[in-house]
Amino acid sequence: MKPFFQLLLVSPLFWGTCFASDQLDDLIKKLESTGANVTVRNGDITDLRADCGSFGDAEFELIGSVTSLKNLSLSGKTLTDEQLKRLSGLTQLESILFNNAQMSDAGFRHFAAFKNLKRLSLFHQSRDRADFNGSGLAHLKAVPKLERLTFAGATTADEYLEAVGQIRQLKDFSQWHNWESREGLRHLRKLPNLTALKLGQRLPARGRPLTPSLDDEALKIVAQFKTLERLELTEARLGVGLQELTNLPNLQTLKFKWVDTPDETQKRLQQLLPDAKIEWTPITDEERETLLKKKLKL
Repeated sequence: MKPFFQLLLVSPLFWGTCFASDQLDDLIKKLESTGANVTVRNGDITDLRADCGSFGDAEFELIGSVTSLKNLSLSGKTLTDEQLKRLSGLTQLESILFNNAQMSDAGFRHFAAFKNLKRLSLFHQSRDRADFNGSGLAHLKAVPKLERLTFAGATTADEYLEAVGQIRQLKDFSQWHNWESREGLRHLRKLPNLTALKLGQRLPARGRPLTPSLDDEALKIVAQFKTLERLELTEARLGVGLQELTNLPNLQTLKFKWVDTPDETQKRLQQLLPDAKIEWTPITDEERETLLKKKLKL
């Protein structure tokens, strides 16, 4: 009888495992040669993060071949409609973060390939592109498991909020530094499962009104989202309108950051919402001057 280690060496199973390991090592080297950072769990590449600003077709096709990916983070203006299509084989993705991607509204239809996607974060999406006004986000209603969406830093107005209102499976939505109006927030009333919401301030844009998107009047609209359990408000001047939040029957957590409001209003809010956990990060004089007044024109 041959010794055990000799049987192991001639075993096809052993060689298959070794070959697979060699393939994995080779794939990792190719990915890392592009500047990508990868994470391996249980023998599979599950996470990939890269600055794709210099990537071409070959690099996106390489990433698109890593079908075990669960989490993908890419930053760069080379990420276009065609490159998103090249990633459509990544059907195991659960989380995507794109920064500075340059898709058109029509290009958002390619997200439908990601049937297991639960979280999507889009930063500085398609800025100043004539073929993107945010209406393409409505294609995300075809992503069945999508529950969390972040959309920030885009040169789009209320069209994107109207589109988000069609993604009825959403449970968690965050937005800031776009061009929406407070009236655009009304579209979010169409989301029957929305339990978590983060609202930041619109960015001032040349040729557009400087009316805040988040103020006391906006809170009257937010108070109509009766399914909310968690609410985060940032970059605003708020006052008596905060009492509108007492109309949210399921509110459990309320967070404030970079919000300018009188001390007595804060105390009164805690009295009005005794069962809610309120987290308030005090705004400094410098933040009030540089962020609220100079940057956001409030």
